[in-house]
Amino acid sequence: MTESPPIRIANCSGFFGDRPSGAVEMVEGGPIDVLTGDWLAELTMLILSRIQAKRPGAGYARTFVHQMEQVMGTCLDKGIKVVSNAGGLDPDGCADAVAEVAATLGLNPTIAFVDGDDLLPRMDELVAADALQPFRDDVELGDPTAYVTANAYFGCFGIVEALERGADIVITGRATDAA
Repeated sequence: MTESPPIRIANCSGFFGDRPSGAVEMVEGGPIDVLTGDWLAELTMLILSRIQAKRPGAGYARTFVHQMEQVMGTCLDKGIKVVSNAGGLDPDGCADAVAEVAATLGLNPTIAFVDGDDLLPRMDELVAADALQPFRDDVELGDPTAYVTANAYFGCFGIVEALERGADIVITGRATDAA
């Protein structure tokens, strides 16, 4: 059995608002195969929901788009794949914004997005099916019509499929850290 070579993964963000130079530092700092970034925490989802309410289609981490503007060309030249959950509440909108940056730069990356984590449109169905349970018995879930966001964590399957289909950049909404 032949062992596969190791994959070198560098992470450029640990939270929404992390240092903007992270992507450049990782891409220029050493040989890497994949650049990842994590933007989403519960507070970030709330922030993105407020942004989305004011500007529909803007519920994603714009800082990721700016970072892609800085490193996309180098990533493509070096064959570095990019995987990020910066899509937040609007992975397809984030993918469109990255595509606009690519076009401005004269680049043509294959950009994929993984969506479907948004459970908000299904809240009535999930409540009726008794599919939602609070973490503690002394807490009630409250009125589902008052929720501002409700997202499931994805695993790696959509990301893997996108990479296997040749994506250079994969943007997701809520995804587990291990994904």
